[in-house]
Amino acid sequence: MKDALAEFLDHLRLNENASVNTVRAYESDLTQLLAFLAARAGRRRTELGTIDFTHHHIREFLTELHQRGNSRASAARKLAAIRTFGKYLRREGVLEGDPAALVGTPKREQKLPPHLGEAEMSRLLEMPDASHPLGRRDRAILELFYASGLRLSELVGLDVDEVNLSGRVVREMGKGGKERLVPFNRSAEAAIRAWLQDWEALRGLALVETLRPSGPPQPRRPRVARRGGRGTRDPLFLNYQGTRLSSRSVDRLVKRYVAACSTRFGISPHALRHSFATHLLERGADLRAIQELLGHSRLSTTQRYTHVNAAQLLETYRKAHPKA
Repeated sequence: MKDALAEFLDHLRLNENASVNTVRAYESDLTQLLAFLAARAGRRRTELGTIDFTHHHIREFLTELHQRGNSRASAARKLAAIRTFGKYLRREGVLEGDPAALVGTPKREQKLPPHLGEAEMSRLLEMPDASHPLGRRDRAILELFYASGLRLSELVGLDVDEVNLSGRVVREMGKGGKERLVPFNRSAEAAIRAWLQDWEALRGLALVETLRPSGPPQPRRPRVARRGGRGTRDPLFLNYQGTRLSSRSVDRLVKRYVAACSTRFGISPHALRHSFATHLLERGADLRAIQELLGHSRLSTTQRYTHVNAAQLLETYRKAHPKA
């Protein structure tokens, strides 16, 4: 089974053209399954065979996830990975049937995505100290998050040449390797321009550190493979050392600014994406247009925001109607 998993991951990379993040997610979920099967059987993962890959064992795995406190959405995602793996094994002739197809998908909870109101969002955008270079960077991050609705991974992965300031548009490679153009507003443009004045100085720090072991720094830039394997790569958002800002760092800074200006909990970078979509919907934007802006492959994913709008209408009704 371990060898079959390695071949399956290679298949995703080479034949299905899956992104690095997608392959990593499949590897994590399926490795977790194999660890469970090995512990259950009292054997090593290298000793597992196709006889261990049954629908009864898969159900037991989902039961353990539930007992650990994993959400139904997380369990459903892992089951989807297991089903894809099962189909691959059947197609390759490793299995005669498809055990994962006999396992029902956990019913997902209907949770409203957390988001900020327009006034709360305005306060949040004013929180970074624009007199400091990293404050100007943080302001650009928050402005771009709210103006474009980018995913966290998309924002930290942005390079300078993927942002067209004059046209106010970002060229982004989203999930599944799908490229899309995402517009942003004038305030985000101004914030990014202010940050780019500090960008050169911070990027220079990284270049000096890169060249220091071989002698004095020279006025050149190292060639680094870009996503898609073309051109140079200059990260748009840098840390104080002049290298690409990590997803964890952006998550921390967003939560820190939210805590400083609001009493709301559960507001993460992804909640800013929800705020972007919710505010567009509240102001009459078409759901299909929002789907394109967010890069959702399915309209059903975007339709979650209609539940947010309905909840707000219900709350307004309860407060305003005399008999409510």
